[in-house]
Amino acid sequence: MGSLRWALKGGELVADGADVGAGHRFGRRRRANAPGGRQHRHEVKVTPEEEAQLLRLALAQGVTVPRLLVESALAAEVGETVTERRTLAVELFRCIRLLAAISNNVNQIARATNATGEAQAETAAALLAVRRTAERVKATLEAMDPA
Repeated sequence: MGSLRWALKGGELVADGADVGAGHRFGRRRRANAPGGRQHRHEVKVTPEEEAQLLRLALAQGVTVPRLLVESALAAEVGETVTERRTLAVELFRCIRLLAAISNNVNQIARATNATGEAQAETAAALLAVRRTAERVKATLEAMDPA
């Protein structure tokens, strides 16, 4: 995943040099345009402490504060925001790519073991990587649906 620097510009948290890696393909900071536009506007005043907390949460989710507020308020019915679900999907795709790389390593180890008749030193590390990745997938799936 690429590095992402954040800056406060015009009262809004924005990505600087938006190299967002795999997440860029699945999401965006702002919400997509709505057909006919959005006719209603709500103004919310917050304390400096609340503003800092909102900025921190928006930064953690990679969205703007207005998007964070709308998604959080509307997520009460489903229990999570679209951005949170998208972030979990990105994590699952990362795990899939990692599992593909690990399976390639396991195939190479098996090939070498079959050719030499001796167990390879990398076998234990490869199997540990499989176990860690499987635990990561399980944790991500549980975060998507705790039930």
